[in-house]
Amino acid sequence: MAYYFEEPSRTFGEYLLVPGYSSSACVPDAVNLKTPLVKYRKGEEECPLTMNIPMVSAIMQSVSGERLAIALAKQGGVSFIYGSQSVEDEAAMVARVKSYKKGFVTSDSNLKPTATLADVLDLKEKTGHSTVAITEDGTPNGKLLGIVASRDYRVSRMSMDEPVANFMTPMEKLVYAPETTTLKEANDIIWDNKINSLPLVDAEGHLKYMVFRKDYDSHKENVNELLDANKSYVVGAGINTRDYAERVPALIEAGVDVLCIDSSEGFSEWQSRTIAWIRERYGDKVKVGAGNVVDREGFRFLAQAGADFIKVGIGGGSICITRETKGIGRGQATAVIEVAAARDEYYKETGIYIPICSDGGIVHDYHMTLALAMGADFVMLGRYFARFDESPTNKLRINGSYVKEYWGEGSNRARNWQRYDLGGATKLSFEEGVDSYVPYAGSLADGVGTTLYKIRSTMCNCGALTIPELQEKARLTVVSSTSIVEGGSHDVILKNNPNN
Repeated sequence: MAYYFEEPSRTFGEYLLVPGYSSSACVPDAVNLKTPLVKYRKGEEECPLTMNIPMVSAIMQSVSGERLAIALAKQGGVSFIYGSQSVEDEAAMVARVKSYKKGFVTSDSNLKPTATLADVLDLKEKTGHSTVAITEDGTPNGKLLGIVASRDYRVSRMSMDEPVANFMTPMEKLVYAPETTTLKEANDIIWDNKINSLPLVDAEGHLKYMVFRKDYDSHKENVNELLDANKSYVVGAGINTRDYAERVPALIEAGVDVLCIDSSEGFSEWQSRTIAWIRERYGDKVKVGAGNVVDREGFRFLAQAGADFIKVGIGGGSICITRETKGIGRGQATAVIEVAAARDEYYKETGIYIPICSDGGIVHDYHMTLALAMGADFVMLGRYFARFDESPTNKLRINGSYVKEYWGEGSNRARNWQRYDLGGATKLSFEEGVDSYVPYAGSLADGVGTTLYKIRSTMCNCGALTIPELQEKARLTVVSSTSIVEGGSHDVILKNNPNN
């Protein structure tokens, strides 16, 4: 006879935090959000890899590219570069993040001189950037021929067919500097010449980086940026249970700081084999997370297999239809609560603390605080990060509103069959994800800043200044469907409601 869980599985939306006593010391600026990323002997040693904020980005094509990895590391979190690409391409992405020089931006808006004004406007719509580098071959590192900025054209007075070569600022009129220029020197040149951007080129005239005036202040403000011992940004990468023998060495050579097995279900022999292979060749030097699981048994299996952190959640992602197509999964809140209890039990037995990551089920910002209060050490986010400028997808205008594309790894578009591999045919047999849009939300720094302030504020309401203190002091209550309605605006006519 099948086993039946007595309690229903619940989502974050079914819980609220009950406020606790807040002393005068409980102010948002005093809250410390540092959290461990990998396992360690708590109380005996420092965690070898910690984050300054409890946020990591999902291992997805539509989320975690190199731009987002750099932007998130600046805020204190870690991005896991998606693994559903060739080994060479993923390793190259990791290498570019590790070699990124703060303040020096690889141009993502590039055109050939034969492009037209229409192409400039289309590119501006996609990237949101008004400065376009005109290179001989239209690539980020091609020979620089000129720059097109907003001041170089007037849409109302020019033909859409006008070649950029006719209105760009050519090299002979451009202020530029050699690639060996330091950031301080570059900023001095920008200010002295009253320009908004400075191209850096090599001896042959190839574009290497761009330095922007608007970035000057932001680089001074990134107090939480997450750096390794060599002052490079920390970055993670996704691997699968099929080609790890080729992928893992390449990622390590590229400088990756932490790996994570990207799988829809982690309670499997395939994951233990993958971890065992890594441990046999690299010992504990290479950090690797595993998952996903939703109960005590799944946690203990991966803990004993040697995982450095464990992801929790099946079927709760906004683009995931695993529960709909296969009928497996568990409400995210219930899964986190049970796995957190298993984590604490394992720590008492062994002295080893294995961080857990809540992956999926986050709809509102306060759900992140709930996940942390329930025992998660950090949260993995897909839809949340897909909305920002730095995600690798196109920004589009649909029905008068800006959106960004967002698709699941189990969708027909991604066709990431390795993530759902059960040892069968090397193909995606049926879809477990959808292709969609999410509302555009501007820059990652602004969005994350607002979210973190909300988390800190709620923690102060609970009388907690650290995540462990929140987990100790938090009091949670299940809410009824009626009280969920009561919790939002009701019985009023909203002024900004588009339906009014």
